[in-house]
Amino acid sequence: MEKEEKKKQNKRIVEGVVVGNQMDKTVKVRVDRLERHPVYKKVIKRKKVYFARSEEKLNIGDKVTIRESRPLSKKIRWVVVKEE
Repeated sequence: MEKEEKKKQNKRIVEGVVVGNQMDKTVKVRVDRLERHPVYKKVIKRKKVYFARSEEKLNIGDKVTIRESRPLSKKIRWVVVKEE
């Protein structure tokens, strides 16, 4: 029985800001994170943009939480979970 049970997959969840909303049901979300440089120990801000699927219309500047999902298209691999 234990072998037949499916394992729950842990999906990444990150928070970001909407930077683009011109596509249908898709938004561009910028995620910022702070990282310490391995040699110089200075704190560096890193940015990355993800394409996320969203059923509701979001405006630029909205804070959202996105979750990793199965590939929905060539670039879209994230889904908007909630907006704050």
